[in-house]
Amino acid sequence: MSNRTTPPSTAILAQEQWLFTPGPVCADAIPLIYAFPNTYSVGITSLGFQVVYGLLRKHPGLAVSRLFTDLAESLPREPKLVGFSFSWELDYGNILSLLEQLEIPIWSQQRQVNHPLVFGGGPVLTANPEPYADFFDVILLGDGEDLLENFIQAYRSVQSAPRLEQLLTLAQVPGIYVPGLYEVVYREPTGTIERIQGIHPDVPTTVVKQTYRGNTLAASCIVTPQAAWENIYLVEVVRSCPELCRFCLASYLTLPFRTPSLEGLIPVIEKGLTVTNRLGLLGASVTQHPEFESLLDYLGQSQFDHLRLSIASVRTNTVTEKLARTLAKRDTRSITIAIESGASRLREIVNKKLENDQIWEAAKQAQAGGLKGIKFYGMVGIPGEIPADVAATLELMQQLKKRTPGFRFTLGCSTFVPKAQTPFQWLGVNPQAQQRLKQLQKGLGQVGVEFRPESYQWSVIQALLARGDRRLSSVLERVRHYGDSLGSYKRAFKELKNNLGAWEDYIFTDWNLERVLPWHHLQGPLPRQTLANHLTTAQALMSRNPDQNSEQQI
Repeated sequence: MSNRTTPPSTAILAQEQWLFTPGPVCADAIPLIYAFPNTYSVGITSLGFQVVYGLLRKHPGLAVSRLFTDLAESLPREPKLVGFSFSWELDYGNILSLLEQLEIPIWSQQRQVNHPLVFGGGPVLTANPEPYADFFDVILLGDGEDLLENFIQAYRSVQSAPRLEQLLTLAQVPGIYVPGLYEVVYREPTGTIERIQGIHPDVPTTVVKQTYRGNTLAASCIVTPQAAWENIYLVEVVRSCPELCRFCLASYLTLPFRTPSLEGLIPVIEKGLTVTNRLGLLGASVTQHPEFESLLDYLGQSQFDHLRLSIASVRTNTVTEKLARTLAKRDTRSITIAIESGASRLREIVNKKLENDQIWEAAKQAQAGGLKGIKFYGMVGIPGEIPADVAATLELMQQLKKRTPGFRFTLGCSTFVPKAQTPFQWLGVNPQAQQRLKQLQKGLGQVGVEFRPESYQWSVIQALLARGDRRLSSVLERVRHYGDSLGSYKRAFKELKNNLGAWEDYIFTDWNLERVLPWHHLQGPLPRQTLANHLTTAQALMSRNPDQNSEQQI
């Protein structure tokens, strides 16, 4: 993003180019505030936020105002609904601050009849909402395309009813989770969960995530120079990923893998290119769209010579000279590939269907097509990892530098974090990961590969929030006043130690398969037993002697 002076809110909003027509607002429209708990620049770049905003604005029964941490549209004095799009865990503090700004109690149990219902959605809440559950009246689990309409219709039918009746009615809608209608029973104040149960006979035992199965996926409805990526038009080319890497929330949480037809995709792209020349193709595995080659041919036409094209992470074995050449001609200098590790045994454990010769070939094709470099995504602390696996990653990077001289390689590396709704949700963080990040830092510096590690401390916080239960809400409320450091979380844990599980248990401990998980009453795309079966397969591979793996490391 270029350096520029930020204009006032009205001037920022005036720069928006809308690609949709909002619906007429009826006389009895429900006043709704739709918030993104970060700056306007970040929020307006979120495709999820834009899609939901477009759906809300098209609804004639709603009068919608947007709210960000740094600007707001004209807000209603007495909103009936306040919604949050929640995409990044540490934004929870901004949610609480915005509620206070609106003079709404942050705790749902303290809200009265004169307060709006506070609802939320997005990947953070869909995976495991429990650490944040006490801040929300209603949580929408899953894709918004159908779920939002069902939510609004149900609310309109009871908007004049007492608050409890509203919540009980909403709880009957598939995908709508009302945390206050469920009780979490612990074996003891500092112990594990014994059971999670509804406190009313009409509450469903299990709330099931809703999946949109239409053939038309998401695209930007607003283009603006004030976005984090200036004037970009985003198009979702695929949703989910067919590979099912066992740690991957983006894959497991969004199943099944869905793609729009090319016939439907091209008009969507053309619509956005009427207002901008910058196009971003999104998806966990964009190049696995069954008609991607034809899409590449379409975007390679001379009429798009002015186009600035960016593409999300691509699968290694789909990198061709043609792809690289098209991207290079469209102002892209590098591509991003997730390889996880240079060790074939680790990739097999996580179900990453990838061999080292495919990585070398991808680098060769990318360079031949005119790209300047590749950014790899890697990971340390993968379950089953041994020191030799880290050495294999260093060796792979060294070999890549030798085989493709003059080509730039970057390795972005995170620590494995267990995520709810994935097979590895039962596994803890490997505390040796911190040292292995340092090992990679030193080794890659010696071979001329740029290393961009994600903070190990942030990974520890992520794990806490990813596997946390409802008791963590008190921790979060304190931490936002202390600061977002690991020390702040430890300080809050120490102060609340008589009412929490053990720090190590949340983060580092491998959990028993029979354990009642904090999200036990929330059903993702795959049942718990299927996830357990996938874990068992991975553990069988972990238990093998590395020498038994017939494939060479390098």
